[in-house]
Amino acid sequence: MLKRGPRSGRVRVLVAAVVAIVVAAVLVGFLRSGSDDPEPVASSRPLTLELAALDKVNSYRDRVTLRGTVTGAQTLTVDGKPIEIGADGAFVHELAHVPAGAVVMATDKAGNSVVRVVSASVEQPRIKAVHVTAHAWSHDGLREAVLDLARQGRINTVQLDIKDEDGVVGYVSQVPYARESGAASPIYDAPAALKTLHDMGLRVVGRIVAFRDPTLAQWAWHTGRPHWVAQSPGGQPYSSGYGAIAFTNFAEPEVRRYNIDLATEAARLGFDEVMYDYVRRPDGPLSQMSFAGLKVDPSVSIAEFLRESRGPVRDAGAGQSAAVFGIASTRPDQIAQDIPLIAPHVDYVAPMLYPSHWNSGEYGVANPNGQPYDITFRSLADFHRQVAGTGAKVIPWLQDFSLGVNYGDAEVRAQIDAARDQGIDSFFLWNAASRYHGGAIDPS
Repeated sequence: MLKRGPRSGRVRVLVAAVVAIVVAAVLVGFLRSGSDDPEPVASSRPLTLELAALDKVNSYRDRVTLRGTVTGAQTLTVDGKPIEIGADGAFVHELAHVPAGAVVMATDKAGNSVVRVVSASVEQPRIKAVHVTAHAWSHDGLREAVLDLARQGRINTVQLDIKDEDGVVGYVSQVPYARESGAASPIYDAPAALKTLHDMGLRVVGRIVAFRDPTLAQWAWHTGRPHWVAQSPGGQPYSSGYGAIAFTNFAEPEVRRYNIDLATEAARLGFDEVMYDYVRRPDGPLSQMSFAGLKVDPSVSIAEFLRESRGPVRDAGAGQSAAVFGIASTRPDQIAQDIPLIAPHVDYVAPMLYPSHWNSGEYGVANPNGQPYDITFRSLADFHRQVAGTGAKVIPWLQDFSLGVNYGDAEVRAQIDAARDQGIDSFFLWNAASRYHGGAIDPS
């Protein structure tokens, strides 16, 4: 009979232990595989997000449908709000208005994200417009003369002042700074004016004279807000030829906010577009000016203001444009209006191409004031080049007033023809007194 020694006993114990460990490992694996809470496993489907082109619309007040597909996504949001994803990965979501930088984000289980930023512009309609001041609208004769142009089909748009060169807001605005500074004035009834114009099928562009603002500048200077005012290097208000205290500081956040608040209020009232005028620094050598808080080039700051304004104005339902100097296409530093910087933030730039304002020989035109077709045609070519690739259009301001040369139907028509020959069928006519030569405009 064989006896089991100590060694053989230890071997049996060791084998038993190994078997027990293997069985336990298998059992743990079995239990884990059947668990209701498995460890996350990376998806085999890559995370993708594709957006379809947005439908074309004619107003920033129109609702827009966002369509697309995702793969590998657990969640999908637009500006932080969840969107339902179909079983096939497709989604459809209605936006309340045309987006200006809406953020679409798809996220997978592991926390990876794909982001698309969605912006769109409306289809810019043809504009045949005249400038109308607040006081002109309140004057029966001047208002009816403008409305007659519309009845004859010569114009389809009215540019009605919101805030003018004196800083006066032409209706009873509810914007706090307009009321505190005394700018708000009951010159015309904005809702009634908009109803009259819209009932006639006309578009209304509200003009806001932005940084030339004697009302706000003087109020700010005398109420302990000197940093709201454009200054000389010695700390006094910069005298620009427009008055002793005429220009506000475009770099001051509260000044920007005031203008944007007026623009969004106007959009909510029903203005179809807001055009900023005097969206620039004062004339003169930059070395003779000081702007508190300015940390970038003035041209960059001006463009940034328009970027800040674009979203709120569009969200409120209106388009945005900017009136610019004719020289802005070739000498932007003179007034801080850099067209390639401005253009991405507006639906169109509106260069003021008045022939009387050009120097002799500009663009090779010997007598610009006496050659309205030539100077308009050649200067518009420059603006076309400046906005290329930005998505913005060019719609010029044309001269319907006499300064040095008598302007009538023929001179005004020559400018309209020059714009047409540059492929531009839209225009604004400027006359400070709001009196126009209707014979220069063909009915349509």
